[in-house]
Amino acid sequence: MPSGPVAETFRVIQGAVTEEYVRSTQGIFQFELSGDGGGTWYIDLKTKGGSAGFGKPPVTADVVMSMSSADFVKMFTEKEILPKTQHRRLCCQPA
Repeated sequence: MPSGPVAETFRVIQGAVTEEYVRSTQGIFQFELSGDGGGTWYIDLKTKGGSAGFGKPPVTADVVMSMSSADFVKMFTEKEILPKTQHRRLCCQPA
Protein backbone atom coordinates (compact mmCIF):
# COMPACT_ATOMS: atom_id res chain seq x y z
CA MET A 1 0.00 0.00 0.00
CA PRO A 2 1.42 3.42 -0.94
CA SER A 3 2.38 5.87 1.79
CA GLY A 4 3.10 9.60 1.96
CA PRO A 5 1.05 12.77 1.52
CA VAL A 6 -0.98 11.51 -1.46
CA ALA A 7 -1.91 8.26 0.29
CA GLU A 8 -2.80 10.16 3.48
CA THR A 9 -5.01 12.55 1.49
CA PHE A 10 -6.87 9.61 -0.04
CA ARG A 11 -7.28 8.01 3.42
CA VAL A 12 -8.92 11.24 4.63
CA ILE A 13 -11.16 11.36 1.55
CA GLN A 14 -12.18 7.72 2.06
CA GLY A 15 -13.11 8.50 5.66
CA ALA A 16 -15.29 11.42 4.54
CA VAL A 17 -17.33 9.47 1.96
CA THR A 18 -20.93 8.86 2.98
CA GLU A 19 -23.75 7.07 1.21
CA GLU A 20 -25.66 10.36 1.04
CA TYR A 21 -22.70 12.05 -0.64
CA VAL A 22 -22.46 9.19 -3.15
CA ARG A 23 -26.19 9.52 -3.96
CA SER A 24 -25.88 13.27 -4.50
CA THR A 25 -22.65 13.21 -6.53
CA GLN A 26 -22.90 10.16 -8.80
CA GLY A 27 -19.41 10.54 -10.29
CA ILE A 28 -16.14 8.64 -10.48
CA PHE A 29 -12.92 10.64 -10.59
CA GLN A 30 -9.61 9.19 -11.69
CA PHE A 31 -6.34 10.99 -10.98
CA GLU A 32 -3.16 10.37 -12.96
CA LEU A 33 -0.54 11.77 -10.62
CA SER A 34 3.14 12.33 -11.40
CA GLY A 35 5.97 12.65 -8.90
CA ASP A 36 6.30 11.25 -5.36
CA GLY A 37 3.34 9.06 -4.46
CA GLY A 38 2.05 9.30 -8.02
CA GLY A 39 0.31 6.76 -10.15
CA THR A 40 -3.35 6.12 -10.77
CA TRP A 41 -5.74 6.96 -7.92
CA TYR A 42 -9.52 7.33 -7.79
CA ILE A 43 -12.50 8.65 -5.87
CA ASP A 44 -15.68 6.66 -6.55
CA LEU A 45 -18.77 8.63 -5.61
CA LYS A 46 -21.08 6.56 -7.78
CA THR A 47 -20.88 2.92 -6.68
CA LYS A 48 -22.82 1.92 -3.53
CA GLY A 49 -20.85 2.92 -0.45
CA GLY A 50 -18.26 4.88 -2.42
CA SER A 51 -14.53 4.37 -2.16
CA ALA A 52 -11.19 6.02 -2.77
CA GLY A 53 -7.74 4.62 -3.23
CA PHE A 54 -4.79 3.55 -5.32
CA GLY A 55 -5.28 2.00 -8.75
CA LYS A 56 -8.02 2.18 -11.32
CA PRO A 57 -11.59 2.75 -10.13
CA PRO A 58 -13.92 -0.28 -9.98
CA VAL A 59 -15.79 1.00 -13.06
CA THR A 60 -14.92 3.49 -15.81
CA ALA A 61 -14.22 7.00 -14.55
CA ASP A 62 -16.48 9.88 -15.53
CA VAL A 63 -13.60 12.35 -15.16
CA VAL A 64 -9.85 11.76 -15.55
CA MET A 65 -7.47 14.44 -14.27
CA SER A 66 -3.70 14.57 -14.70
CA MET A 67 -1.52 16.62 -12.37
CA SER A 68 1.51 16.43 -10.13
CA SER A 69 1.19 14.74 -6.76
CA ALA A 70 2.17 18.01 -5.10
CA ASP A 71 -0.65 19.89 -6.87
CA PHE A 72 -3.16 17.19 -5.90
CA VAL A 73 -2.21 17.43 -2.22
CA LYS A 74 -2.37 21.24 -2.40
CA MET A 75 -5.80 21.08 -4.03
CA PHE A 76 -7.15 19.21 -1.01
CA THR A 77 -5.14 20.81 1.79
CA GLU A 78 -3.84 24.33 1.06
CA LYS A 79 -5.73 27.17 2.71
CA GLU A 80 -4.64 29.56 -0.03
CA ILE A 81 -6.50 27.50 -2.61
CA LEU A 82 -9.64 26.85 -0.57
CA PRO A 83 -10.04 27.16 3.19
CA LYS A 84 -10.43 23.72 4.78
CA THR A 85 -13.84 24.50 6.24
CA GLN A 86 -15.12 25.65 2.88
CA HIS A 87 -13.40 22.73 1.10
CA ARG A 88 -15.02 20.20 3.43
CA ARG A 89 -18.42 21.80 2.85
CA LEU A 90 -17.97 21.68 -0.95
CA CYS A 91 -16.03 18.45 -1.41
CA CYS A 92 -16.71 16.18 1.50
CA GLN A 93 -20.27 16.88 2.61
CA PRO A 94 -23.56 16.31 0.81
CA ALA A 95 -24.85 19.40 -0.96
